[in-house]
Order: sequence, then structure tokens, then C-alpha cells
Amino acid sequence: MADTTEKAPSEAALAPRPPQAAPAPRRARLWRGLIPWLFLIAPLALLLVFTYAPIANMVAYSFTDWDGVSPELHYTGAGNYAEIFTREDLFQVFFVSGYYLAASVVQIVVALYFATILSFNVRFRNFFKGVLFFPYLINGVAIGFVFLYFFQDGGTLDSVLSLFGVHPDHAWLGSPTSANVSLAGVSVWRYLGLNFVLFLGAIQSIPGELYEAAELDGANRWHQFRHIIAPGIKPVLSLSVILSVSGSLSVFEIPYIMTGGATGTETFVIQTVKLAFQFNKTGLASAAAVVLLLIILAVTWVQRRLVPDERVDLV
Repeated sequence: MADTTEKAPSEAALAPRPPQAAPAPRRARLWRGLIPWLFLIAPLALLLVFTYAPIANMVAYSFTDWDGVSPELHYTGAGNYAEIFTREDLFQVFFVSGYYLAASVVQIVVALYFATILSFNVRFRNFFKGVLFFPYLINGVAIGFVFLYFFQDGGTLDSVLSLFGVHPDHAWLGSPTSANVSLAGVSVWRYLGLNFVLFLGAIQSIPGELYEAAELDGANRWHQFRHIIAPGIKPVLSLSVILSVSGSLSVFEIPYIMTGGATGTETFVIQTVKLAFQFNKTGLASAAAVVLLLIILAVTWVQRRLVPDERVDLV
């Protein structure tokens, strides 16, 4: 016999349903979309006024013969660019960047070494972190004057070497090779802390469980560096290479303070500054600055193509 008893509705079915939220009015949606742009107005305005507008003016001046003072300027076409690439003395200063490029390799290797060592439990590691990062906090002009006395005849370096029985008979800043090597060494000392901090932060962001698992498997420090640290900091390492290459091409502060570009230490940026403010060739200097910008962009593009960023998943 069939059961004809009606089932009572459940409490969930009898419970009143909450009212559905009405869609936001069009004006409210429009206002929510405009709020982020309102916060971006000030930084975008500063970026346009102090970055992109000067770049546009620089590109415009590079096609003129403006001297930087006269209100009149004449269009010269690509004459300034032709002069840069045809005059050997204007373009050969890029060879000086080779010293700083080699120094940047040493800088990255040393910074990576110290960052790896101090990422582990080492005594006085906080003290050594401060020692390595401190030079980056010092003003570049002060560093230039300090090392100017450091490398002078009978200065600090000669006094230290004399304690070990070494008496150099040449000026450290007196020949192109020794001067460029000395200046590149100062650059390594100053910017080592920046790469060190970047590498140290990237290494410390790697989960500690990976090191524990590697130690249980019998991996030593070299194996941990090769299979855990190196893959984990690859994006930061790529960024450091880009910064080092662009920095070696645009060196200015240290050689300008210490030698003023004399003794074969003139860089492309020092030459550009002299063209603009010493020889009153602002148009030619603007063209040189544009060429330097394009070279840096090209080098960065090639580096990113050769070593593309890859997502690293360690866990």
C-alpha cells in the first residue's frame, strides 16, 4: 500500500531568503573606476614633467646646433649623430667602460659569495652585513675625495704597502691603465653593498624547509648553492646584470671627482657633460646622450632575450 503521507517542508525551505543586492548605480561604478586614477595624477604629472618632457626636449635638441645659451637654434638634421659615429675621439671613450664592465663581474661574484655565506648561521653576521652595505650609504663625492688622497703619491695605499716592504715607483692615477683599474676598484667597493643586499634578500626569501631537506639528503653547502640558491635568485641575478651593464656604460661620478676625465679616464658621460657645459655644444651633447640611451636599451633588450625571466617554483 502506497504511503500517501505528505512530507513536511524542511526549515531551510521555509526560511526567508535574503534579498539580493541591487546592482550598483552607474555613477557609483564610474566613481570607483576613477578613484585609482585620482591617486595617480600627482606621480604621473611628476613623471611627465621631470622625466619624459626632458627626454623629448633632449631628442629635439639633438637635431639642432643649439649652444645652450642663445635663444636661436638651427635645425641640422642627423649631422650631430653623423659626427658622433665618424669622429673617433667621441666614440672611443666607450673603451674605458670595459674596465668598469670587468669590475662589475667581480662585484657580482664577490657580492654573491658574501650573501651566500652570511645567509647561513655565521657569528657576527649582522656586523659583517653592516660593514658590506655601509659604503653604499656614503655620498659619491665624499668617496671620490677620500680615494683621491688614498691613491696619491705617498698616500694611504703607499703607506700600507711600505709596511710589507713594497715601494711602488709609479703614481696610481698617473697612467691610463693603473688609473682606470684604480677607479674601477673604487666603484666595486662602493656598489658592492647594493648587490649584496639584493642577493641576501633573495636568498632569505627561499623557504628554510628546502635547506633542511637538503641536509637530510647529505647535501653540502655547494650542493645547496647550486641546486637551491642559484635557481631561486635567478631573477634578481638577471636584474643585477642589467644594472651593472648599464652602470658601466654610464659611469660619471667617481672618475669626474678623482681625475676629471684626465689620464685616459674620460667616460662617455663625462665627455657629454664637457660638450654641453665646457664647449657649449648642447645639440651635440644631446645627440650623445640619446646614443647612450639607445645603447643601454639595446644591451638590456639583448640580455633579456638571451636570459629571459622564468618563473621559479621551489616548493
